[in-house]
Amino acid sequence: MIRSMTAFARKDTEGEWGSLTCEIRTVNHRYLEPTFRLPEPLRDLENGFRESIRNRLRRGKVEIGMRLQLAEQTAGGLKVNLPLAEEINDAANHINRILDNPAHINALDVLRWPGVLESAERDMEPVKKAAGELFSATVAELVSVREREGERLRPLFDTRLEEMTASVAEVRKRMPDLLKQQEQNLRDRFAAAQVELDPERVAQEMVMLAQKSDVAEELDRLDTHVSEVRETLNSDQAIGRRLDFLMQELNREANTLSSKSIDADVTRVAVTLKVLIEQMREQVQNLE
Repeated sequence: MIRSMTAFARKDTEGEWGSLTCEIRTVNHRYLEPTFRLPEPLRDLENGFRESIRNRLRRGKVEIGMRLQLAEQTAGGLKVNLPLAEEINDAANHINRILDNPAHINALDVLRWPGVLESAERDMEPVKKAAGELFSATVAELVSVREREGERLRPLFDTRLEEMTASVAEVRKRMPDLLKQQEQNLRDRFAAAQVELDPERVAQEMVMLAQKSDVAEELDRLDTHVSEVRETLNSDQAIGRRLDFLMQELNREANTLSSKSIDADVTRVAVTLKVLIEQMREQVQNLE
């Protein structure tokens, strides 16, 4: 399965407690590197989210953000600490009895006293449960987007691999004729120099030329690597690193083919191969 490392997913949910939004962005990275921006009431969910990401993704820089908008507290959201209020009132009355000119204390003065008016503690469990479900749904959407983006690249790989296979077959088919042509060129040079042909010398020269220009091994390895790339593209595992390695091996064989070339057409094919490999390598950098 081809999966891109570049993707974006966003999902929203809401309930009586308020609304919650989750966004996940991923870009290229050699390893898996998740970063989280969670609302303070949901910070304790990060470890679980991090483990979930590790189970679903293998590579990429992953940015996970959540925005929480809590609904306003309904009636009963504020609670009066009555024992403390009574103590404040008793203390104020006691001081008033001592003072020559007592000051009047009203209800608002008591409520302003620290600790008298308390906010009822909000139950965050429904919010955390909704956050977990939303996160899972967003990750699933992200994985789906990465797979769709990756599959859009399959025609590019298939086309390049077919062209490479055809190019290798072209060189393989032409090699016998090229060697014969080189032998004839050698004889022509001897004739032009009016040098008596020594069959043994000609044979030695042809052996040396054949050894120098023998690319059968490179062609075989190119075919093998192309087959391995095709097989890797159908794997269910993360394939980016393996494909990157195979691109290096393909490029190595194409360079060797070019260095051993004894014909302009073979050189042209080697250059074409390197162009095709580079086009694939650029896309491989973005695969998981």
